[in-house]
This record gives sequence, structure tokens and C-alpha cells, in this order.
Amino acid sequence: MSKGIGKEFMEKTKHRYLEDSDQVKGLPQPPLELEWNENMVLIDLPAVEKLEMKNMDLRKAIETRKSLRKYGDTPLTIEEISYLLWCTQGVKQVVSRPSTIRTVPSAGARHAFETFLLINNVEGIRPGLYRYIALSHKLMEVTTEVEIAQRVTTACHEQEFILNSAVTFIWTAVVSRMKWRYGERGYRYIHLDAGHICQNLYLTAESIDSGVCAIGSFDDDDINELLGLDGEKQFVVYAATLGKRIHDK
Repeated sequence: MSKGIGKEFMEKTKHRYLEDSDQVKGLPQPPLELEWNENMVLIDLPAVEKLEMKNMDLRKAIETRKSLRKYGDTPLTIEEISYLLWCTQGVKQVVSRPSTIRTVPSAGARHAFETFLLINNVEGIRPGLYRYIALSHKLMEVTTEVEIAQRVTTACHEQEFILNSAVTFIWTAVVSRMKWRYGERGYRYIHLDAGHICQNLYLTAESIDSGVCAIGSFDDDDINELLGLDGEKQFVVYAATLGKRIHDK
């Protein structure tokens, strides 16, 4: 592999190298959300408009935010999970393009991301791997096999704080959503969008007395296989652990 692959990527995704996108060619755009199985176990999340969360000054949230790798034993509530998912990928409106207007920005409102959750310690939800169905604001159970948390930890180069988190967010990109409009340059925008999502998680966590640690180190092939992804059309881009803060007694 060329030692300059990163430099080559930045060069070859400049506008002057781009061919007409599928949008320019008049091809239909990809669906706003991946298909999901209604026969799977589905969890209706509490309605966002009914959630009563503590208000927090934005400046304070920004100033107190830091990456935390140690968490308390206090479980998250399902209301808090609903709130975190809404603030990171919540759909506010579906407009006529069609596209989704969400709680985070995305290049061209393409919103290429799907959210998986490794749940370890949430009241009323069995530990396991789940997928967020954003358009319906539901969780779909993927697997509750006993070893799933350890398998995710192993795929993330044995970062043990995953096992101690209340929940780990895993964000996967459906490339076609972004490439439909932007072609190869869309890969740049996917990684920018991931930062928007994770920063919202950091700031939202502050308002529920929790901390986050972003994870960019993982074995791409292992984590993609674990989630049932092909690694080309859809792949893991980013992850983040979250749990309650530990307070001195």
C-alpha cells in the first residue's frame, strides 16, 4: 500500500476530479433509512416531547465536557436513552426532497448514518446489541447473546471501558446516501458528519450527569462483521461509550 494513501485521498476527492453524481444523472436516491424487520423485538422509546430533562447552560456543558473512561454503576433510564438518541440522530421533519431534517447537521441533509447501541446497563432493556430506527423512534433488538459486549470490546482493540459503560454508541455509514449527491467527495463529508453526531452526544451527556469517550480505534473488518455489515456499502465510522459519572462520597 502506498505510504501516501491519505494524501492521495485528499487530492483525488477534490472537486476537479469528480464525475457527475447519481443525482446529476437523474438516478433515484437511496432510501432515507435501511429496511428493518417488524418481526424483531421492538422497543417504543418515550416520546421526545414528553421527556423532562434538566436544563443546562450550553457554555457550562462545553466547559465541563471531557472524555471519561470510568463510569458509575447507576443505570441509565429508558427516558435518557430516548433523549440521547433524539439529540444525536433524531428526525425532526421529513421534507419533500425527500430528506430528513435532524438534530445534527449533515452535508446536503443526506444523513448517511445508522446508530447501533451496545446496551449494558439501562433500566428495563436487556443487555445486547440494538439498532435505532430513527424515523419511528424505536429500538430494534439485533442480538442479546451473552458474549456480545466482549466481542465488541475485542473488536475495539480490548478497550475495557466498553464493558463498564452503560451504553456504547456505534455509528455506521450507508455510503450510497452520501455518494448519490456528492460522489467520491462524499467520503469526506461522512467523516465530518460523524463529528457532529459525537459532539452532540458529549454535550447531551453533560445534562444527564454522564460522560462519554469517543472511540476511533477498532478493527474495521471485525467490527463490521460483528454488526453484519459488508464493510463497503455500509461500515463503522465511529463509536463512543457513555455512562454515569462517579461522584466522591
